[in-house]
Order: sequence, then structure tokens, then C-alpha cells
Amino acid sequence: MKKYGFFSLLIAFVFLLTACGEDQAANSSSEGGEKKVYKVGIDTTYPPFEFEEGGEYKGIDIDLINAIAENQGFQIEFSPMDFGGIIPAMQAGQLDIAIAGMSITDERKKIVDFSDPYFDAGITLVVKKDNENIKAVSDLKGKTVAVKKGTVGAKFAQEHAGKEGFQVTQFNDSPAMFQEVVNGNADALIEDYPVIAYAIAQKELGLKVVGERLNGDQYGIAVLKGKNPELLEKINKGLAGLKKNGKYDEIINKYLAE
Repeated sequence: MKKYGFFSLLIAFVFLLTACGEDQAANSSSEGGEKKVYKVGIDTTYPPFEFEEGGEYKGIDIDLINAIAENQGFQIEFSPMDFGGIIPAMQAGQLDIAIAGMSITDERKKIVDFSDPYFDAGITLVVKKDNENIKAVSDLKGKTVAVKKGTVGAKFAQEHAGKEGFQVTQFNDSPAMFQEVVNGNADALIEDYPVIAYAIAQKELGLKVVGERLNGDQYGIAVLKGKNPELLEKINKGLAGLKKNGKYDEIINKYLAE
């Protein structure tokens, strides 16, 4: 009887050890398994925030979302597209995240949830370098203004066109918009200040910024409204971590150092 009881107890103990080992292995596999991959919508015609160089995506937004992903332990896959198509792509379930120099607006908040702001931007009026007649929006009567589709600049132009008496022409990307003014087909353009300031500093475009900034908007990282609060929390935690450890300033200064 004693032998049988001891043998039964031994088997039960071995079984218990095996089960515990399997649980630990499962937990280890779960913790050490592949990281979650999120699809990120970007617009690569938007330096210094997003551009392609030597077959690589570069810019403030690219470096920032990569650093956030590393900080929070997830992976990303970039999906470049026209800016105007990013939010529709999110609505269609093709993207998880959007980071594209996207201004935080009440209109967009109806569709997406924004992270904490990561950049103070603002739009500005731009003309040919030799243009001395246009110095403010009030000088645009009878003129043509170029804008980029789906942007805050485009919205501003459309809201003021009737009152100020100018026409609006829209483009899919910033370089085409710049060229329209350089070629004389449009009298002015409206662009995010850091974008045009960077473009003018990088090469001679034949353009100049005039007047004060037309608004004081901020950029945010977006996820589809109400669909992924956990991801938004990770983004905000990662952004806060980068600001705390100095990585955020390092990224900004890399592209916009005075």
C-alpha cells in the first residue's frame, strides 16, 4: 500500500512539473513572440517631415514614429500615398496609424483620434521671390492661389476665397504646387511654414514667405476614432518618453536646426 501510494504521488508530481513547464513555455513564447505590426500612412512629398532619399524613407515623422515604436515594443510598416488619401485609407481599414504632418482640427477629430501634439506648425503665404505686390491675404484679390489637396492650407484658402476674391487651384503634392507659382501659373501658395522654410533653405526655389503665419495649428499622430485606444495610449507614452530622454529634440534638430 505504501509503495503504491508513493508511486502515485511521484507520477502526480511529475505531471505537475510538466504542466508548469508547458505553461511557462507558452508564456515565454507569448512574451518573446513576434511584435505587433501596424501599418502607417505617410506622404513622402512632405520634407522635412517625410521624404524618400536613396530608396529610404526619411524625415521628422519617419524618425519619430520609428522611435516611438521602438520605445513601446511594436513594429511598423510604411504605406506611402497622397495626403488626401490617408484618412480614407484608415476608414477602409488599410492603415492603423497616420503620421503625415497632419494638423489637429475639429473636422478631423470627427473621424480620427489624435495623439498629444508633437509639433507646432502654422500655415503661411508664399510668392515668387521677385513678387513685391503680395504681402498678405488681403492682396490676393483677382489672383490664383495654389494649395495641396486635403490640407489645412487648402481649407483656409477655400474659406477665404470668396471674401478676398481669389481663385483656388489644388494639387496632390507640394513640389507640383511650388512649381505652379514658380512658372507663373499661380500668384501665390499656402503651405505649412516648416515645410516651405525647409524647402527654401535646402535649395533655391525662387520663392519667399510673406507676412505672418495665418494660423497656429499643431500636428498630431492619428488612429481611427474609437477603434484603437490601446495603440493611441502607446503612441502617447512613447512620445512622452522621447521628450523626456532627449530623443525628440534630437530628431527635430536633425532636420530643423537653426
